[in-house]
Amino acid sequence: MQILLVEDDLPLATGLKHALKKQGYAVNHVETGTACLQTIGIDRPDIVILDLGLPDLDGLDVLKQLGNIASSLPVLVLTARSSSDEKVLGLDSGADDYLAKPFEMTELLARLRVFERRLSSTNSSTITIKNVTLDINEHLVTVDNNEIELSRKEYMLLKSLMENIGKIQTRSKLESRLYGWNEEVASNAIEVHIHHLRKKLGVNFIKTVRGVGYKVDVKSEKADTL
Repeated sequence: MQILLVEDDLPLATGLKHALKKQGYAVNHVETGTACLQTIGIDRPDIVILDLGLPDLDGLDVLKQLGNIASSLPVLVLTARSSSDEKVLGLDSGADDYLAKPFEMTELLARLRVFERRLSSTNSSTITIKNVTLDINEHLVTVDNNEIELSRKEYMLLKSLMENIGKIQTRSKLESRLYGWNEEVASNAIEVHIHHLRKKLGVNFIKTVRGVGYKVDVKSEKADTL
């Protein structure tokens, strides 16, 4: 899940990036409304976390422009403007949710999980394919009802594949879900994660589509090895 954080308070932005990355999110950060709009036009994220008090544009104006260029993009507003009127104005301007500063990180994470469920292709909090079950709420994966241990990157990669069952996920798309702009990514990072997942899930669960990417299907197929 790729998040674009739009926040000009650098200490706050640094803390948020660190906390969100620990939860497995890929986080990119910009400090202005202009940079936010430019970024979305080039590399659209899954979710935007937007501060309203930006140095160049008012956050409400950014919200309105986002509605014109990416109307379906979920936006969570973070702001010190906590009055009821300001909240209503923000929601009416296009925000999907509103969190007043200061806030607890646990509450922000809960709001993001709601967005994740909305974005998922499944309406359930669990996804079961063959003998593998992924619990989105608990961040757990079981194989034949036995819990297995996955790294954060492995979990997010598997989640992306299982939420898009039958659809090919390219390596570049998977990288964008797992890594932020400034993270150093080895050229074979996705292949390594896939290799580890196959050792834990079985070699036939994730299929390689040569020269394109990876996918998970309901029907059993022989997987190409890396």
